[in-house]
Amino acid sequence: MTTCHRTTAATVVVGLVIAGAHLIGATSAQADDVAPSVPPGTEPSASAPMPVKPDSPRLKLPQGGTLAPPKVLDLVEVVEDLGGEQRRQETNQTVMMALQSEVLFPEDSAVFTAQAAARIQAIAQEINQQKATRIRVFGFTDDQGSYEHGKELSKKRADAVQAELAKTVTDTNVVFDVRGYSEDYPIADNSTEEGRKKNRRVEITFPRTTGG
Repeated sequence: MTTCHRTTAATVVVGLVIAGAHLIGATSAQADDVAPSVPPGTEPSASAPMPVKPDSPRLKLPQGGTLAPPKVLDLVEVVEDLGGEQRRQETNQTVMMALQSEVLFPEDSAVFTAQAAARIQAIAQEINQQKATRIRVFGFTDDQGSYEHGKELSKKRADAVQAELAKTVTDTNVVFDVRGYSEDYPIADNSTEEGRKKNRRVEITFPRTTGG
């Protein structure tokens, strides 16, 4: 059973520019030493806005009023299962699947649990359906322990997910961008165990190239 949270365009981050990812070859890209300028996955995907003439007679601005700078808005739909183990976030151009580390790995480990492979294979099948050729696999931890240990663990977990995806993804030209970010870019409060559990995750992001 799932719950669906729909965010409106007004809540979406707009106007951000992300540093270019270093995509290497048809397997894992070793680029975790290059941090993006903004949290990964927050760059806008909507098209540039239509130009608006501030002196258009159809505009009814109050006396002395001016137009604000144009913004790129992107609608985001988020679906999360009741336990929060798996989170799906879609825009008009991308799909991001976030899996909590507990459903993939034992504590402080990068070795899959018995149920993990099936979850990853299901995502790989959707990647095949979307005919995606560029896939980001990013690992994250909570803020417990040292930053360096978290970075190493998050990268190993991302590598493990990428290797499992590669077993099912059929396009031989697919390019993976694989990184480990340790405790950077939390999505919940690290002061509670519930929040830390959400922050310990692996995110798989790929473009939407077909409808549905």
